[in-house]
Amino acid sequence: MAATTADMEAMRALLPCLLFLTAACDGGATPQPQPEASAATRGLNADTMQAAMADAQRLPRLRSLLVLRDGQTLAERVFNGGPALDRPVNIKSASKSVMSALVGIAVARGVFTGVDQPVLPILRADAPANPDPRLARVTIGNLLSMQAGLERTSGEYYGRWVSSPNWVRFALSRPFVADPGTDMLYSTGSTHLLSAALTRASGRSTLANARDWLGEPLGITIPVWPADPQGIYFGGNEMRLSPRALARFGELYRLDGMVDGKRILPAGWVQTSWTPRATSPWSGQDYGYGWFLTTMRGHPVRFAWGYGGQMVYVVPDLRLTIVMTSAADAPRNTGHIDALHRLVADGVIPAAEAGATG
Repeated sequence: MAATTADMEAMRALLPCLLFLTAACDGGATPQPQPEASAATRGLNADTMQAAMADAQRLPRLRSLLVLRDGQTLAERVFNGGPALDRPVNIKSASKSVMSALVGIAVARGVFTGVDQPVLPILRADAPANPDPRLARVTIGNLLSMQAGLERTSGEYYGRWVSSPNWVRFALSRPFVADPGTDMLYSTGSTHLLSAALTRASGRSTLANARDWLGEPLGITIPVWPADPQGIYFGGNEMRLSPRALARFGELYRLDGMVDGKRILPAGWVQTSWTPRATSPWSGQDYGYGWFLTTMRGHPVRFAWGYGGQMVYVVPDLRLTIVMTSAADAPRNTGHIDALHRLVADGVIPAAEAGATG
């Protein structure tokens, strides 16, 4: 029987998948079956994306790259002997974006009253006996946006914090170096306080909530990750998710909190999370609730950023979700993060721009 025009269009739409699905390269995972592309699915320009893959291959610390458009995986590859794409990896501070999602769900479920809820009443058992009065003004939203005002527990302070016998008490006892709601002070301790508040307010561990609220509806595996000495699961670091699970998480945000027609995040939470609230003093990029915000080639880009290059980029107007994982033991200031940003800005986005009309 002769092929119809629709059949031919569907075959052309599928071509980018055939060109770019190369996960078995470099000792990677066996490629997984992909959903059939419809005639309405728009892909990636082949030449531009192949050039981007070649650039990616030259990055020695890169371990995986996935590019989804309209929810369809059009490019995926494992690099430099990295683990299979279904294998959980340490996503480092990209965990903060996951914690933000859990907080949004907790608000919708009534576990938290809202982002303006003060955190001190929930965590009072670990607060200093005579705290700075400003501690009573620190809200759930301040912790999400890194505007608590408390001295940081990241960077040069990190080792002392995670070596302390009580991480929550240590974080709450830091001196104030800014008023709550003002300067951005990137601090993993702030996100860990959210994990502690979620645990105490819900009566369940952050792991249990993550599996119930995100893992099950997204169809992803969330393994156990480290906890503090009191058993509070690490908020803001050390979570394990596979690259494909990260892609599913990114798609949740690209689709405004909906998955398979079911609402997972409360209505408006994605926009709330992607509203600029602070500016990083190091990168100059805006920050919302657990997400960095920037622009590439005129397109708004929102990204989760984990140490060493554990990245989830969402480019809403191009309907893109991009995941990259990297060696987690990368030294600072190697230029690797800048190279990942360039790979998106100069490779994947142009491939999508050309693919939109090709």
